[in-house]
Amino acid sequence: MADVDPLMRPASISGWRPHARRAGERWRRLPLVVRILLWIVGILLALWLVLFITKGRFLKHPFERIVGGQLERQVRVGGDFQLYFAPIAIKFRAEGLRVTNLPWASRADLFRADLIDMRIAPLSLLFGDRYRIAWLELRNAAADLEWSRDRQHNTWTLGDPDRKGEPMTLPLIRRALLAGTTLRYRDPVMRLSTDIGFETAKAQDTRFSSDLRFSGTGTMRDKPFTLKGGLLSPNETVVGGKNSLAMRAVAGTTVLEMSGTLPGATELERSDLRLMTTGPNLSLLFDFLGVAIPDTRAYRFTSALTKAGEEWRFTHLKGRFGDSDLAGRMTVSLPKARLLIDADLATQKLDIIDVGPFIGYDPQRLAKEGAGGAIEQVGGTPRILPDAPLRVEAIRNFDANVRYSVKTIRAPNLPVSNGTVTVKLDRSLLTLSPLTFDMSGGHVASDIEIDARGRPVRTAYDIRLSPTPMGKLLARWGVEESGTSGTIKARVQMTGQGDTLHDSLGTANGRIAVILPAGSMWARNVQLSELDVGTFVTKMFSGKLKQPVEINCGLIAFTVRDGVAAADPILIDTKKNVMIGRGGFSFRNESLDLAFRADGKKISLFSGQSPVGIGGYFAKPAISVLSPELMARGGAGAALGIVASPIAAVLAFVDVGDARGAACGPVLAGADAHAQRTKGGKPRDDVGRGTTAKDEKGRANADEKKRQDKKFLGIF
Repeated sequence: MADVDPLMRPASISGWRPHARRAGERWRRLPLVVRILLWIVGILLALWLVLFITKGRFLKHPFERIVGGQLERQVRVGGDFQLYFAPIAIKFRAEGLRVTNLPWASRADLFRADLIDMRIAPLSLLFGDRYRIAWLELRNAAADLEWSRDRQHNTWTLGDPDRKGEPMTLPLIRRALLAGTTLRYRDPVMRLSTDIGFETAKAQDTRFSSDLRFSGTGTMRDKPFTLKGGLLSPNETVVGGKNSLAMRAVAGTTVLEMSGTLPGATELERSDLRLMTTGPNLSLLFDFLGVAIPDTRAYRFTSALTKAGEEWRFTHLKGRFGDSDLAGRMTVSLPKARLLIDADLATQKLDIIDVGPFIGYDPQRLAKEGAGGAIEQVGGTPRILPDAPLRVEAIRNFDANVRYSVKTIRAPNLPVSNGTVTVKLDRSLLTLSPLTFDMSGGHVASDIEIDARGRPVRTAYDIRLSPTPMGKLLARWGVEESGTSGTIKARVQMTGQGDTLHDSLGTANGRIAVILPAGSMWARNVQLSELDVGTFVTKMFSGKLKQPVEINCGLIAFTVRDGVAAADPILIDTKKNVMIGRGGFSFRNESLDLAFRADGKKISLFSGQSPVGIGGYFAKPAISVLSPELMARGGAGAALGIVASPIAAVLAFVDVGDARGAACGPVLAGADAHAQRTKGGKPRDDVGRGTTAKDEKGRANADEKKRQDKKFLGIF
């Protein structure tokens, strides 16, 4: 090999120096900012190259120390460790990774895995509130997620161990491969416990690369459930592919099935899911949310489901419960970490049996026994007011804003339609306002407030009936619509305490008033509905009433004190008679003790007869009639009329006397007994004093008081 000519060496050396000088001059001519940026890029490129070549294995111990300090947990990697850019995404791989748990937790480790391998989008570590993971592989991994007993702390809120527990936020995972992986979740307050296992298998469908299958068991409020399902991840060759989800959960006879697509394995935003659920009782399903609703009959519902922000949206909701339909939308969210349900729901046909549970009746018993299913025997006496308690503890767990409408209520002899109600629950204050419906050509509007913020529960009732045609309202009890022009309007204002409807009314204070403006009433002969008994008997045998009863004005009012209602007053003025009623009834034990007397404005055959008495109980009233013959004529029809409509049946039993006509002003104003006047303007002394006494002067003798105390209060 020939030697290099020494004379040529200086020339070659001197050849690169001018290039270097020119390059240095060009570098110095660059703006300072550009030079700084180029230095940064160069350093980053050098770091990237070092990490790529070494796979970042030298960072293992700094990773354990720094991350452990940030999490305030012990972090250990037992085997190989890799942390580098590949080429843009961050590749993290660790064998034998272990992250310890908090001292109060029931398991030693928050997370452990024989292998974790993932690709992380680097910008998601700096921006946004959720990490983005394009790929995740876990082998023999286990995660323990647990709330403390007071639900103030949890195991997945990292950092300061005294920091208040935050809701779980999962990273956005596009694709995953799991083997032998388990998830354990415990919530003592919600009484939820579940263990779920995950496995990944190769999918058979060529559109999908893998099938992530999961199955598990658990308990919710001591009720066991199982779940299983799968998540099909799209094949990499499918552009814009979505994960396909299928899941089935079973708790006893309650079944929930979900299917549809997810943008990513844990990406629920913009999901397109379909939900179907069936079971014997909707309350069992809502128990899983910690939401209290009344019991129902068997149901089946379908809905579209998606997640938008912090809201779970159930749209195109439709199905049936019992013999009633339901459709609409519902949103479930957690503002300020408190469950909120917002819904717009509508029913076209609501079966009366399905209404029962909302006021405390057992729907299964109503379906089996009919109206008799609403009656309970308590201490040998019948009770019809329900004793089902309000679930006070359950309604403290959530808030609600629900708008519900009903087009038709399917019920024999109950002409109710076009019902609407807005239900609001705000930290244990439950309001049904307004609650409205059409009834027999009239309109009922009400506002009900149930305050469960303290104990006992306090309920305020305000129920108003607009002027309603008497012929339609009382058609069931023998009043003919044709020929009846009279109307009825009413208002109930009461406040009571107690967790049940029975207890609330049994402690109530307030007033009940039914007003009859001027009008006529035409009654069928099969009902005892004529004002004058002598005239009624004569016309009953003739088979036809010749003219309707003409009402000038009427008031049936009660003042309610501690659950006992006293007539205050009962006063009905007609063309021929004046009817007076005294006595009362009790919401406590549902007993009745009333007496009615009618005095004629002119002499009649049966003048001076004894008053008609109504006793017994709400569910089984008893009536004292003038003679066995009259009872045979009226029979059970009269008793039914007394229960449902005091007006129609009470007017059947009338005595004639020298009656003083009533001044209709105080009557139509619903004034109490003290304010009533005769037609001549004098105070009336025959309408009682707003007490339960049946004496004309409103004073009870000792024997009557003792009998009524025993009947109404059960204290003797």
